[in-house]
Amino acid sequence: MSQSGAEDSTIERFGYRLSGIVERWMPSPFLFAILLTYLVFGTGLILNQTGTIEPAAGNGTVGPVEMIEFWFNGFWGFLGFSMQMVVILMTGFVLAYHPAANKLLARLARLPKTPHQAVVLVAGFSMVVAWIHWGFSLILGAIFAREMGRAAHERGIDVHYPLLCVAGYMGLGLTWHWGWSGSAPLLLTDETEVGDGTAFAVVSDPVPVTETILHPYTITLTILSILFAITVLYLITPSGERARGITEYIPANELYETGTDGGQGTLEANEPDTGKTVPAERINNSRVLGGLLAGAGVAYIFWILLTEGIEVWDLNTINFAFLMAGILVWTNPSTYREKFGEAASAAAGIILLFPFFAGIQGMMADSGLASAIAELIIGLSTVQTFPIFTWLAAAILNLFVPSGGGQWIVMGPSILEAADQLGIEFGHATMAFAVGEAHTNLLNPFWAIPLLAITRIRAREMFGYAAVMLLALFPFLTIVLYLLPYSVF
Repeated sequence: MSQSGAEDSTIERFGYRLSGIVERWMPSPFLFAILLTYLVFGTGLILNQTGTIEPAAGNGTVGPVEMIEFWFNGFWGFLGFSMQMVVILMTGFVLAYHPAANKLLARLARLPKTPHQAVVLVAGFSMVVAWIHWGFSLILGAIFAREMGRAAHERGIDVHYPLLCVAGYMGLGLTWHWGWSGSAPLLLTDETEVGDGTAFAVVSDPVPVTETILHPYTITLTILSILFAITVLYLITPSGERARGITEYIPANELYETGTDGGQGTLEANEPDTGKTVPAERINNSRVLGGLLAGAGVAYIFWILLTEGIEVWDLNTINFAFLMAGILVWTNPSTYREKFGEAASAAAGIILLFPFFAGIQGMMADSGLASAIAELIIGLSTVQTFPIFTWLAAAILNLFVPSGGGQWIVMGPSILEAADQLGIEFGHATMAFAVGEAHTNLLNPFWAIPLLAITRIRAREMFGYAAVMLLALFPFLTIVLYLLPYSVF
């Protein structure tokens, strides 16, 4: 053991105690969604009955039947967007489970020599990859956390496995919405989603990613946040007797099992049987057919980026790019299809919960609760404090509507209208929203469902440390959002 309990720092003890409280009280993700449904139903009903808020349509009072109608109508309101999110997750899953990715993670897991180094490496990796693709980061971060836990067990390093899992989740809790797969900035690049006749009528022209994702403001914010996060994780890493290794959560005899839960060797086991000579099998496993198709798809992405510019980057483009990239690295169509079948298990929780959170979103939007929250908080702001209040508004609503794109559809119009009145750039306002939308993912277990399946840990066992990170980020983000300029870049 590297340290005795008496030598633990104050911040380390705080993190350990808070994790214990959360472990005792936090419900499962599905029950979390059910409890939030009741909470939003009751709040929306009471505030409407008392005249505190008005329904979005502005006609009549809202009673229990109307709230149930709002819930039902919202339940299936974003099936198209849900499919986009599932595809992002599944394409990331398939790429993350390629043997080359697994071998890379196995090598990286051998680098740390201390528990602190192990946690920092997993977190930094997760946050950087999330900037590229949130689905890729969610799966790859989970696999890396499990691989790091296994390597630490083999080498006798006392690393706390729940904190490793939080480190693997940090990409979803901090950097994903500032990157290439960020829902809000990508939605504004679509000319059919902005302008007259849309919810974003205040935005006359599409907002290119050069004003959001690739703006120096966002890049600087991302770098500073990653450095701060890994510093906090380093400080709260338990050691000595408080460090609970991976074998307290996964039996030692199951660490090397195959399967889509992160076990090594799952991929090679699915290689096609080259002894089969049936023509249909040869066609199914033709690397030429798969490679040509994927090569054409990837080439097309490069062509439209060169001819139309980076502004063409949107959700459909990124999904197409990663879908083709997956076929290109696997080349074998049959194996690629099998990988997608395995990815479906990782997406199952999201497919189940997304309609429930969409129903919550429907109640919040149609009852007027969402716009009231946004307008109240943003209405208190000035030009200087607008990014802070936008972040807080998004962070609060994210607890009830954990879909970045769905939340942006509810809040985005109010945020951009307020920004327009204050003379704040739309790109600046959008990225301030993205800060809050990601931040409270560290408290809402919705997006952690695939990670929980891969790491074999329960939400309540890891979200105590996620809550510590959420609290630590409050003062940091307040200062950075207040002081970091946008227009001077």
